[in-house]
Amino acid sequence: MAKTNCEVEGKDCPDSHLVRFGNTDLFVSRMCQGTAFREHPRARDNKLGLEVLRHCINIGVNFFDSAYGYGDGGSEELLGLAIEGQRDNVIVCTKIAVRYDPANPDKYAPKLPFTRDYLIASTNDALKRLGTDYIDLLLLHSPDYVTPFEEITESMNSLVCSGKTRYWGVSNHPASSVNEIVELGKNSDKAPISAIEDYYNIAGSHMNPKGLSRVRILEQDMFPVLRQSGIGLIAFSPMDTSHLVQDQDPGTPMADLIKVIDEIAAELNVARATVCVAWVSAHSEVTSVLAGSATPQAVEENFAGTNLILPDEAYAKLTAASHTFSDWVVKEGIKS
Repeated sequence: MAKTNCEVEGKDCPDSHLVRFGNTDLFVSRMCQGTAFREHPRARDNKLGLEVLRHCINIGVNFFDSAYGYGDGGSEELLGLAIEGQRDNVIVCTKIAVRYDPANPDKYAPKLPFTRDYLIASTNDALKRLGTDYIDLLLLHSPDYVTPFEEITESMNSLVCSGKTRYWGVSNHPASSVNEIVELGKNSDKAPISAIEDYYNIAGSHMNPKGLSRVRILEQDMFPVLRQSGIGLIAFSPMDTSHLVQDQDPGTPMADLIKVIDEIAAELNVARATVCVAWVSAHSEVTSVLAGSATPQAVEENFAGTNLILPDEAYAKLTAASHTFSDWVVKEGIKS
């Protein structure tokens, strides 16, 4: 059983290539490997996915992200199989989402909110699928828009102090919500929020419901909260949900952005993905870059990005291209 936050004491980093995750005692690789595997079966019989996860461990990636929502728990089962015998050497993050009650035949019934009973039951189910007795980081996959954050904080604290998870956090929550949760944790004996997972990449083709660029909003609203609170950030989708992987029609804004990325990649003699990951990793607010590597080669390219320090001129050129593209997306009103 892992130590609870109530028992944890400070310790030095065990490996030079690992970094401390926020204010926790977790030391993680700057690349986090995801388990969604959208191009492959999200189940424990995914042989290529298993190969990818084990290759990550072999080259020094110790941080893995999963969720019930990836194949109705199938990806958690696959991750559990991959880390079998390696549990003490890896950091596991998984997520709980609101979902329909499988026992309710009414397909129009509201989704189950984040009640304490629901969170405890979901955590217990995740532990079984992962084949472990503790989770390192347990996140709420998205807001339920119902449960007060004070109640959520109480529930997550109970999971921390029970030893079922070491730390907790949220994913895809606005900065205002994160700040509210941070404030609730001040001058409190409850386990504070320790992690954020959010969409961040050089393209930023996704917009929020108000039609604003998600990457720019993260920079403007969330980054200050992270700097003030010391919360760790897992930045997902460095290849912009595969948009940056695919070649685009010449003359289009995405093609223009990719052209700049490829020019930098050629100058540095690295892969396009390596530059994309390096740009995300260059932001001090980002603790780890969550990549959805689908092959061992992709793992190598993404992992290399976390070890690449972009020259100042290259970083400035990439950032300018990023803003040009995201400004165009907002202007055109393109939906994610």
